Amino acid sequence: MTDTAATLTADRAQAQASQEDAGWLLEGLRRGEEGAYEALAAQYSNAVYNLVYRLVDDPADANDVVQEVFLKVFRNVGSFRGGSTLKTWIYRIAINEAHNQHRWFGRHRKNQTGLEACENPLRDSLAGNEPSPFDLASGREARVLMEAALGQVSEVFREALILRDLEDLNYEEISEVLGISLGTVKSRIQRGREALRKALSAKLAVDRTPAAADWSVRTAE
Repeated sequence: MTDTAATLTADRAQAQASQEDAGWLLEGLRRGEEGAYEALAAQYSNAVYNLVYRLVDDPADANDVVQEVFLKVFRNVGSFRGGSTLKTWIYRIAINEAHNQHRWFGRHRKNQTGLEACENPLRDSLAGNEPSPFDLASGREARVLMEAALGQVSEVFREALILRDLEDLNYEEISEVLGISLGTVKSRIQRGREALRKALSAKLAVDRTPAAADWSVRTAE
């Protein structure tokens, strides 16, 4: 068997195992099994928290939003029909709850960095052809700068950027989570990356720490 064939076989086996695990988890949740609830929280709580934390107006509210996400998952799992994967369904609930929190407080971020609201699917081919800013960031100071800059990216681009570059969802999964076309997914990711680079450049102009200097060299390459 060639290396390529072996890799494909391993990938299929891994995908099948993942589907079987999700099936077991769903059945357990529908039967109200405590072990299934614990397994769901163990598997998804960190990812959901990281996603929500980066989307809500006040990060201090992230824990409350995450609790609401899992309450909705538990309450509605009986109506889940498998039209999407369990992961994308949970992520969709998480993003919706983050949006609810945003509307509840009625606050709008000032000085958001982003391009015009309209999207151009013709720019699809640009997404994914170059390293994202997250690929270039290294070290604690650089990560702090990154998180601060990410908070300035317009929410509509930020959520797509987080799902792709931080949560490692593929374009199809992001399309399911956000309920948008693949072309729009790619456009938002590209625009989010551009906006993030712009925000980082503004911060680096006033930050002269070694990490900032290193980032400046990396992004200039």
